[in-house]
Amino acid sequence: MGIDEAGRGSVIGPLVLCGLAINENQEEELKKIKVKDSKMLTPKKREELSEKIEKIASHVIILRVPSYKIDANRRKGINLNQIEAIKMSEIIDMVRPDKVYIDSPSYNSHKFTDYLFSKLEHKKVKIIAENHADKNYPVVSAASIMAKVDRDEEIKKLEKEVGEPLGVGYPHDELTIQHLEKLAKDNKGKMPRYVRTTWDTTRQIVNKYEQKGIIGFLKKVVKD
Repeated sequence: MGIDEAGRGSVIGPLVLCGLAINENQEEELKKIKVKDSKMLTPKKREELSEKIEKIASHVIILRVPSYKIDANRRKGINLNQIEAIKMSEIIDMVRPDKVYIDSPSYNSHKFTDYLFSKLEHKKVKIIAENHADKNYPVVSAASIMAKVDRDEEIKKLEKEVGEPLGVGYPHDELTIQHLEKLAKDNKGKMPRYVRTTWDTTRQIVNKYEQKGIIGFLKKVVKD
């Protein structure tokens, strides 16, 4: 099994994790279709590969963690690495593979592996958690593609619901920031459930509009 995620650092939309299981002889099939880290592929290529991957894999498990649940966990002191580890343990327990390759979200892969292992019911599994596993192991590359395609679909659904472009949902995207600014302005700083309110990006935008609201109120009081 390979496990990877999409949307870890995004400010809009879910964190998506994919666990993808194959038999060892199917690894060659993944190599033949030239799977890569999803970040190295165009959206069109990812979609094409996702259809091929589904035909090869024996199991494809997708778990989504919505923004409001990430916020709720972080307020309880459960950080993003721990959230990922908990969800990865759920995926492993569903399939109960012999071996799992994980793209470690932490530079301290041993600490991350120990925490993940503590959450597992299925203890008879070998875990290989490495940084950049999505580049080094085809089964993790395939999982990264499936996770990214699913998250992209979720963002498209959100765009239809809100009726305007959201960009890719990350703080570096101008469309994403424009949407957050509009939300803060229209809702007096209150954000919907699909926005991660515990992110610094969101806090800064919300604070800016809350301050504008206070200044506006004070001006009104002075005039009155």
